[in-house]
Amino acid sequence: MAMRWYVVHAYSGYEKRVMNSLKDRIELYGMQDKFGDVLVPTEEVVEIRDGKKRKSERKFYPGYVLVQIDMDDDAWHLVKDTPRVLGFIGGTADKPAPITEKEAAEILRRVESGVDKPRPKTVFEPGEMVRVVDGPFADFNGVVEEVNYEKNKLQVAVLIFGRSTPVELEFGQVEKA
Repeated sequence: MAMRWYVVHAYSGYEKRVMNSLKDRIELYGMQDKFGDVLVPTEEVVEIRDGKKRKSERKFYPGYVLVQIDMDDDAWHLVKDTPRVLGFIGGTADKPAPITEKEAAEILRRVESGVDKPRPKTVFEPGEMVRVVDGPFADFNGVVEEVNYEKNKLQVAVLIFGRSTPVELEFGQVEKA
């Protein structure tokens, strides 16, 4: 059989520990030939806290770990007996089903693209009220007119001297009002 991607259900918040435990157990039992990659799909997000930009990781699928396995009984037991693993997703309890190659490729593509450009933690929509927290228009309120996720910028209509003025701002310069 060939290596296929399986989704392992882990305790939420313990995905990284489960990933590391699996890697350690694979090495301990000498089963590197049965396993490929073990990963927790994440992307980098940027948030503003206390006026400072902070990068953090956000999981695409909280509570799940992706494992590339050439499935047999030994591999199944190694995963199932790992602490904080609840089981496999898909198939039956004793015969898990792998995800399709297309699904696996899409998840890996999302992980790869997330590495290049950190995404904002907050999602903005046109018509939404925001408060400017940084730059020359700090402490002004405005309405989002356009959102450009590629450039991480917003077009905001800010009320200055009683007039609505369009201003282009970065995501990090505003917060939801």
